[in-house]
Amino acid sequence: MTFTRFMLLLLIALSPYPVVAAEDQGDIDPWEPMNRRIFSFNESLDEYVLLPAAKGYRFVMPDPAEKGVTNFISNVYEFNSIFNSLLQGRPGNALQSTARFLVNSTVGLLGLIDVATPMGIEHSPADFGQTLYTWGVDSGPYVVLPMFGPRTVRGSAGYLVDTYTSLPGLPGVIEDREWAYLFWAVEAVDLRANLIDADELVTGDRYIFIRNAYLQRREFFLTGELNDSFTEQEQPEDYLEF
Repeated sequence: MTFTRFMLLLLIALSPYPVVAAEDQGDIDPWEPMNRRIFSFNESLDEYVLLPAAKGYRFVMPDPAEKGVTNFISNVYEFNSIFNSLLQGRPGNALQSTARFLVNSTVGLLGLIDVATPMGIEHSPADFGQTLYTWGVDSGPYVVLPMFGPRTVRGSAGYLVDTYTSLPGLPGVIEDREWAYLFWAVEAVDLRANLIDADELVTGDRYIFIRNAYLQRREFFLTGELNDSFTEQEQPEDYLEF
């Protein structure tokens, strides 16, 4: 459950490569006029709803407790990594995610403490958008979803499947659906709170910056390579690296 600015900050914070400026991406963003209107709506939601909630959350939560919530949420989504790794034909990755889930859910007190990483069991995420990519499904155009921020058409379908195949979304796991909605709300606020300090890193046209950050990071996640096919410009010598 995320807003556009939150998604941008997440991309910046997790991105292991530079965000390259680009102005001409008509092929990937044919719906730009509509996307910009939705982007503006999402920015307002972030400014007046999500960001104030995140600031309040950070103010009242001790750092160890906030870290524990972040770890717990990450552990819940290990189930998605297991599921999608199997669909992608990567049993080794599925076993690694299963080991993380079991260790952190038991020794790590339901995932509140990340015990697996110090043990050498690294996090190796997989989602259904990546599964569709593995199956040869084209990304489709870039699209900004109301409330949920930047995606591609393929990524939007993947996000929907990931939501309803996550542990909170599965029937029978949480009988009272209000608890599932509470989990997703806490997830959004916790992640946004962790990224408040990244606001100052945003430069230039916010829409362009978000679009490029999302597309480049997603390309890296899917292929392990930074594909600069989104722009005809050469990568500048002095770029921001996050």
